[in-house]
Amino acid sequence: MESFQSMNIRNNWVLYVIIFVLWSCKTAQKVSHPPDEKKQLSVNDLPHSIYREEGNFHVQGVAVDAQRGYAYFSFTTSLVKTNLKGEVIGSVDGFIGHLGCLDINPDDGRIYASLEYKNDQIGKGILKGLGNQPNINNNKESSFYIAVFDGAKITRPGMDAEKNNIIHTIYLKEVSNDYKATVRNRGRQVEHRYGCSGIDGIAFGPQFGQKRGKHFLNLAYGIYGDTSRTDNDYQVILQYDVNSLRQYERPLSQSRFNTTGPAQPLNKYFLYTGNTTYGIQNLEYDPSTGYWLAAVYTGKKTQFPNYSLFAIDGAKGSELQVLKGFDNGEKGKVLQLAKAGLYDEKSGVRGWYYAWGATGMHALGNGYFYISQNGVTKSKKQYCNLRLYRWTGRASDPFEAIK
Repeated sequence: MESFQSMNIRNNWVLYVIIFVLWSCKTAQKVSHPPDEKKQLSVNDLPHSIYREEGNFHVQGVAVDAQRGYAYFSFTTSLVKTNLKGEVIGSVDGFIGHLGCLDINPDDGRIYASLEYKNDQIGKGILKGLGNQPNINNNKESSFYIAVFDGAKITRPGMDAEKNNIIHTIYLKEVSNDYKATVRNRGRQVEHRYGCSGIDGIAFGPQFGQKRGKHFLNLAYGIYGDTSRTDNDYQVILQYDVNSLRQYERPLSQSRFNTTGPAQPLNKYFLYTGNTTYGIQNLEYDPSTGYWLAAVYTGKKTQFPNYSLFAIDGAKGSELQVLKGFDNGEKGKVLQLAKAGLYDEKSGVRGWYYAWGATGMHALGNGYFYISQNGVTKSKKQYCNLRLYRWTGRASDPFEAIK
């Protein structure tokens, strides 16, 4: 039989081992962190403006990685990476399509963008602005992609979009199907289901109906501004589980467009705003309000207020409704506008008249944003002055500049 003293020694030894293991785990938690992690900058550490100017094409979208100290600008055919002083770190050039809105995946730090290749007025305008005529007419269909950039690999100006293994693309079959579809509206045949002109606004955030949780990728359609139609008065947003998209990533090729991508989105949402000119240009989730902010070029239908900024209430889930203005009684998952801003009783639409945001905005948290103010210099160069703002939500002026 074991003696009392021996049992006491053994029990003490076990206790010492447990204490040591717990201490070791706690110490490891304190010292382990991602190798490139930096302290999150406070608003007081951020510049009030980040200025960048480029060539012939205006800025389409922006993203600011305040944690690592970088800003990214989409100038339609190039992606420019700068520090927070606006000094160029690197760029990816050579796109012959339309590179649109940007956002940063909060889970891995990669930059996501909308990318489209079309033979319509926009696509032809891009080719003309490039000063050459690359032949993309060999592709029978226009192509639409999510483009994924590894920002850490953008290290010098003039990197090639196809040759430097920086970009992967995910083909969007749902967009292509809607873009090439012919439907009936008001008893006549019209092209492009929902008025789909392609894609632009892109943003990460929690599922609609939740203020936190897993991040989903939401991508907005461009919408043609046809005032004779009644089935193009909704914004259309496709939602994807970003983790499921990795299996479809392929290197960018602009001579043989790949068609590898999901068969359909996780969800397809509709937002009733009235028709706008080319849909949601920039989409951004603001965790401080729970709003998804949608900046647009104003529409031309006189029965709508034609606001330039809308807020989707992210705290509310979608509702299955019969879509207004459709000949076939189609139903869709309709999102709700936030009860904020101006209210138009005739249409039931809420929003703001705001001059900026359609060419770029980025939520920093705690109600602060970088918002693009774009223009053209005397030497005919396009510029973006990325200004720091605070959200007010006021009907007259939803943002105020930080001075």
